[in-house]
Amino acid sequence: MNMSVTTLLLLLLIGVVAGFMSGLLGIGGAIIMVPALIYVLKFPQHMAQGTSLVVMLPPISIIAAYNYWKAGQVNIKFSIILIIAFILGTIFGSNLAITLPQATLKKIFAILLLLVAGKMLLSK
Repeated sequence: MNMSVTTLLLLLLIGVVAGFMSGLLGIGGAIIMVPALIYVLKFPQHMAQGTSLVVMLPPISIIAAYNYWKAGQVNIKFSIILIIAFILGTIFGSNLAITLPQATLKKIFAILLLLVAGKMLLSK
C-alpha cells in the first residue's frame, strides 16, 4: 500500500487521538482506531483490527500502565489474573475473527460499541 503525505498525516492524527483517549480514559485504542482506519482510510475490517492490535503491542501499553501504577491506580493481583484470561480470550477471539465475513465482524464491533456506550450513558 503506497503512502501519500495525506495518508501519513491521517495516520499520525488517528494515532495521536487514539493514544490520547487511551491514556485519558483507559480505553483500548481500537475503539478509536478501528473505526477511523475503516472510515477515514478505507481499510477492510480485518486489516483495521489487525493493524490496531499491532499498534497495542507491549511498549505502548507499558507507558500508560506505568503512569497509572505510579499514581497508585493499578491492582497488580487482579491485573495478573486478567492478563492470563485476556491471553486465552485473545487466542480464541482472534482465531474466530479471521474466519468471519467482514460484514459480520463489523456488525459485532458496532453492537459492542453501542452496548458499552448505552450502559455508560444510562448508568448513574
